[in-house]
Amino acid sequence: MTALTIRQIKQQIQQMTSSDTAMLPSFWLTDWLLYVIDKPALFLITDESYELTDSELAQFNAGVSQMQQGTPLAYLTGQQAFWSLSFTVNEHTLIPRPDTEVLIEQVLNWINTQSTHASTKRLLDLGTGSGCIAISLAHELKHELKHDNWQVVAVDLSLEALTIARHNAVMNDVAHIEFIQSSWYDKLSTHEPQSFDVIVSNPPYIDEADEHLARLVAEPISALSAPNQGLADIEHIVRQAAPYLSAGGLLAIEHGFDQGAAVRQLFADNGFESVTTVQDYGGNDRVTLGQRQ
Repeated sequence: MTALTIRQIKQQIQQMTSSDTAMLPSFWLTDWLLYVIDKPALFLITDESYELTDSELAQFNAGVSQMQQGTPLAYLTGQQAFWSLSFTVNEHTLIPRPDTEVLIEQVLNWINTQSTHASTKRLLDLGTGSGCIAISLAHELKHELKHDNWQVVAVDLSLEALTIARHNAVMNDVAHIEFIQSSWYDKLSTHEPQSFDVIVSNPPYIDEADEHLARLVAEPISALSAPNQGLADIEHIVRQAAPYLSAGGLLAIEHGFDQGAAVRQLFADNGFESVTTVQDYGGNDRVTLGQRQ
């Protein structure tokens, strides 16, 4: 195998990603290179003459090939940054995306205006996947906002996803989260002391006929798409929320860029007030919130 320097590989990356038809973002390739050689980002600037070993070059090329075939970078490294934390991910979990951080921000903003330290509060994350939403909220409430009175519950139907989520909770020092295997609300109690002050969810919301699904071959399809133009799971969550949500409690749901109006209508039709939709960093409708009357 011909030895290649970092400078030569950077030139290859430039060639691979410079065209309008490039399949991969350049940072995937540079981040993958850093992962393979186990060096900090500055190394790519200060040590361009570094020659990859045969095993490093073989690993790098194999990873590039996998990415070109549809495997996301995060599944190769097994890690994805989200909020201020790092999460283990695999083929049983969706990869956390920056747009979901809007959901975290909105929920924390609401809690800061509503919450007191006097009584126990409860938060539910439906369809937790890697646990990124529940864990980020629990971490922020405990370590940053010093709200020690919040109990966090996270549910998912997938046992494999819950295994990853529990691991992520321990790794991010929020091991007090309760994880439950459940299809949405099915295994949860409607007994008043067990109701929640906040329910959050990033459910499947891509239309089953959406052409973009063909590019997401590596991630679990059940966590991505839903019937009824992608609204079926959102409808279920909104319509069934009342028995599990305290009066005045918050429901916050992430959804597709073109679903804002439909989701707001669902909230209004099911007794929610102060309904609003917040846009993501790209200016698209992304999170709808409402309070139970």
